[in-house]
Amino acid sequence: MHPTRPTALVLPLTRSLAFAALLSAPLAALPMMAAHAQTAPTPKTAAVDVATSEKAETVEQRITSLREALKIKPDQEKQWNDVAQAMRDNAANMQKLVAEKHKEAPQNMTAVDDLETYQKFAQAHVDGLKHLNSAFKSLYSKMDDGQKKNADQVFANFHREPNSGRG
Repeated sequence: MHPTRPTALVLPLTRSLAFAALLSAPLAALPMMAAHAQTAPTPKTAAVDVATSEKAETVEQRITSLREALKIKPDQEKQWNDVAQAMRDNAANMQKLVAEKHKEAPQNMTAVDDLETYQKFAQAHVDGLKHLNSAFKSLYSKMDDGQKKNADQVFANFHREPNSGRG
């Protein structure tokens, strides 16, 4: 985490991003990725490098596990495919931002540049959530009552997992 970012501001954002990590790229690590763009490599930021380099696989694993957990039926394939594509798009967009930030020389960045970087990551996350939410609403509307109850439980349980903020 960037040393100039107050923990009190970053932790609530990180917690709110934890849920999105289930459905998209490892966005809960957003503050670390933004900070990584401005810091020299350390063991902590090296882990971000690994996470971002394996992002496509991670997203595909999340898509597969969520599909299984939600018990998607054949008549819901179109809506599910839209959700899965939104997850892939979000991961690709975030990976692109991370790659762009890795190209910048951290020693040349000002505090304003740092905040603008953080804003770009946050905006990409919000835009991705809008896209994902729209796709998921369409899927949810096609679910029967049992599936909806199950989906509600899948999402509720995710919030209670102790490591749900993992990327």
